[in-house]
This record gives sequence, C-alpha cells and structure tokens, in this order.
Amino acid sequence: MSSLRNAVPRPAHKERHQPSSRKKFGLLEKHKDYVVRAQAFHKKQDTLRILREKAANRNEDEFYFKMIKTKTVDGVHRPVNEDNKYTQDELILMKTQDIGYVLQNLQSEKKKVEKLSAMLHSIDNKPLNNHVYFADDRINVVKIKILPKILRGG
Repeated sequence: MSSLRNAVPRPAHKERHQPSSRKKFGLLEKHKDYVVRAQAFHKKQDTLRILREKAANRNEDEFYFKMIKTKTVDGVHRPVNEDNKYTQDELILMKTQDIGYVLQNLQSEKKKVEKLSAMLHSIDNKPLNNHVYFADDRINVVKIKILPKILRGG
C-alpha cells in the first residue's frame, strides 16, 4: 500500500509571495536566494579564516626576491618598472648582434638553397632512350631502321 501512496503526485510546495503591504521593502527573498547568499558568505568567511591562519603561522625570517622587486601602490603589490633597464650603448650593441645573427642565418639558408639546386640540375634533363647502331654500308642502315619496327610488331 505504501508504494501506491508514493505513486500519487503531490502538489509542489510553493513559497508565499510578497504581501502588498510590504512591497515598499523590495522583493521577498526566497529560499533558493538565501542558499546562494549563505554559500557566498561562508566561502568568504573560510577564505578569511585561512588567510588569518597563514598570517599567524608565517615565518618571520622568510625571504623572497619578489619582496624587494615589488612595491605597494594603494595596498596592491606592483612589480618595479624595468623599462629602462639597459643603457643606450647596450641597446645598440644588442641590435647589431641581432642583425649579425639574421645575416648569418640568411647566408646559411642561401648555401642550402644553392646545394639543393645543384642537386636538381639533372632532373630536368630526361635521358635519351635511343639505341645507337653502327652500320658499315647503306644496306645495313636500312635493315637496322626496319628491324626495330618489325620486332615491335609495327
């Protein structure tokens, strides 16, 4: 009998609506809205708890190089600006070295192209598939010209 009772559909539970006398207070928070708000609140509380524990357990002697390579601006850590890290002479030297590297690669690529093109010179020339027959007189020449045709069946 209990299984039959579970087969009968029951009306879905509906949350009540906002009474018209309380419209001035805004929308009535439903349960699903409360769940989302509560989860976000607890997540923030957990994060703050973890950060407090880390701050309490931190090592006073701990050092990272990022500690001296950043500065705090409005409570936010920003890396120290290293735009003008190199002098003008160093920049010119680096540019000339870059140009030398590019030219060296260009030369090596040209040599590779020349080597490959030198290997390709015989591809265009197709071999001549002609037999050369030597004859002593004109009669043999005629026989030699006719003989391949006869052998081919032409």
